[in-house]
Amino acid sequence: MTEPLAWWPTRFIRALTAVGVLLPAVREGRVVSLTVGAGRVDAEVRDERTHQVRIGLTAFGKTEWAAITHALAAKASLTVQLLGGDLPRDVEQVCKAVRLPLFPSSAREVSLDCTCPAAEVPCGHLNAVFSALVARVSEDPFTVLALRGRDREALLEELKNRLISAERDDTFPALTEVMDTFFDSGPIPGLAGPRTAFDAVLDQAPPFAIDEEVVELLRPAYRALTERLR
Repeated sequence: MTEPLAWWPTRFIRALTAVGVLLPAVREGRVVSLTVGAGRVDAEVRDERTHQVRIGLTAFGKTEWAAITHALAAKASLTVQLLGGDLPRDVEQVCKAVRLPLFPSSAREVSLDCTCPAAEVPCGHLNAVFSALVARVSEDPFTVLALRGRDREALLEELKNRLISAERDDTFPALTEVMDTFFDSGPIPGLAGPRTAFDAVLDQAPPFAIDEEVVELLRPAYRALTERLR
């Protein structure tokens, strides 16, 4: 787990610095509480006073997370690592492939708020919270996913359910494998027995002669019809 733990906070810092919302050199106060939820970070920072700090980042919706989970489940190696508690760096590329990047590409995607009177944004309190958030990511890389709307437990549960569904589906043959017999009803139950002659019904008809009996006139027609139906 060492490699993901070292990589994710570094990647997080690089992304935040690239969009200009993280200035590590300017920090003020001590972060006394930090809560990460879907699309937001709420924190309290204390210096001479206590300031309320909020950082917002758009969370992905149910449909978007379904697309991400489907893409992750399609890669067996990633699924194994995720269920084992690791967050491989390839997860970021999977999200990009479905056009749902984990990290913001513009400062406009991030909302910042602090109750302090400072005019600059981000202020020192916001930077202190960003630094605490990076430390949280270092401890638990799944924090990045939680900020986008899916915590570790929910993601892993969904992946497990997809695996169970896939195993159940494997117990039945694919439709393409049974198309040749899909519409074949097979023998009709209860009708097994010797085959009746094609013209048996004619033998039960009463005599009715013209030049020759009607029965004999109809017999070739019955034979021809039976041959077409076979």
